[in-house]
Amino acid sequence: MNRRHFLGAAGAAAVGAWTPRGLTGVAAPGAAARRLTSPCLGAARVPTDLPVPSAAQLSWQRDETAMFVHFGVNTFTNREWGDGTESPALFDPRGLDARQWAREAKAGGFRAMILTAKHHDGFCLWPSALTDHSVARSPWRDGKGDVVHDLVEACRAEGLRAGLYLSPWDRHEPSYGDSPRYMDYYVGQLTELLTRYGPVSEVWFDGANGEGPNGKRQVYHWERIHRTVRTLQPGAVMFSDAGPDVRWIGNEDGAAGDPNWSMVNPALVPYAGFSGPGVERALQHGDRDGTVWRPGEADVSIRPGWFWHPAESDRVKSAAALVELYGASVGRNSKLLLNVPPTTDGLLHDVDVRRLAEFRARLDAIFATDLSAGASASAIAGRSDGGGPAAVLDADPDTYWAAPDDAPQPWVEVDLGRPVTFDTVVLQEAIQLGQRVESYRLQCWDGARLVTVARGTTIGHKKLDRFAPVTARRVRLTIDAAMAAARIGRLALYRTPPDA
Repeated sequence: MNRRHFLGAAGAAAVGAWTPRGLTGVAAPGAAARRLTSPCLGAARVPTDLPVPSAAQLSWQRDETAMFVHFGVNTFTNREWGDGTESPALFDPRGLDARQWAREAKAGGFRAMILTAKHHDGFCLWPSALTDHSVARSPWRDGKGDVVHDLVEACRAEGLRAGLYLSPWDRHEPSYGDSPRYMDYYVGQLTELLTRYGPVSEVWFDGANGEGPNGKRQVYHWERIHRTVRTLQPGAVMFSDAGPDVRWIGNEDGAAGDPNWSMVNPALVPYAGFSGPGVERALQHGDRDGTVWRPGEADVSIRPGWFWHPAESDRVKSAAALVELYGASVGRNSKLLLNVPPTTDGLLHDVDVRRLAEFRARLDAIFATDLSAGASASAIAGRSDGGGPAAVLDADPDTYWAAPDDAPQPWVEVDLGRPVTFDTVVLQEAIQLGQRVESYRLQCWDGARLVTVARGTTIGHKKLDRFAPVTARRVRLTIDAAMAAARIGRLALYRTPPDA
């Protein structure tokens, strides 16, 4: 993908351990200056009419992971970017089996798949009526194949959501650069994709933009593009650096920023491909004072490239690296979009399949046993109109502990009933009510006093903290600062097995 070609370096975050900051904590840059509340919520109550997710955005984020499928004529030319002159005759994946892709995605714990229906080279993986640069002119299945159909049907059979990427840049189409004519062409292709295959859960755009044959740069009519999606697939979310529903996280390393707000100021990134002051921070971190809900999606490839290259099969990311990516994306209030490209045979490579299985096995091992199950919970007293502390111990995302709105630093405490050793905590806010927490502490009783074992900034849908193993019977979550009374959906504790 190499989106930096169009946006400039976006400040890729390092993918290190999930541990946020050891025990000292570091405030978010500018957080103190922008904070509307002191740590005491009761002293200056903030209106609770915060941005909240739509039903589609909420479902999208609760999926947590999705698989990207980069596939096309580049797969057969061994290139990352085609130039549009490639012959459709090159495309011939004789063993193509989209059900294999979907089965392996499901086995890896992914809940959605997104296919590159058209990349920058303009070659269409469906028989578009608007161009002859498509599978209809290839030898694959005698020109009667349709990869988009196969992908959508495979997702449906395996219970996955299906998404589609349609590159706005088209290096084959002669009308590219003639802005009105090309927009008619592009919207026509988008209409084909959104009316032929049933429900689509995500439509993926980027800001890729180059000069057309006439030497002019294409101007994209994003309002028209978005309106087309809303009309034809009202249940789909749209991704790009500018959303409007889901934003790019600002790098291709699979790492979200910390802090990471799901709210943004839309004026900072007005359209896909925009480059200007504040863009890097807006994509990586969101905006505590943002006016719209636009959570981040962190994309990364399991291989060095986005398309399959035979020389890269010994450079597939390890299971340990994939687990770290999960922590740096899902564990920082983002969604992980992991690219796994099919080979020229039209199948996922054995090495990639094995890594996906190992990745899933490691996550399952880490999160196999919630050590807080069966515990009891208590919380600071105060004025609240929501749920009680026991709600943090269930796995229902719709239940939550409502922190009192008149407590200076509200806390909820879990009594495990016995000393328990753990090294990982999962925290979740009830984001259907918005994102509220700005900073928190996790503390344990050592028999005489509370000892802080982790500090963090934002929580959002999910925050994962890892630290050196500690043994305690009582564990307390203290909300040090929040923009409105906290709504905590979950506090779960885990111990990492030695081999995970």
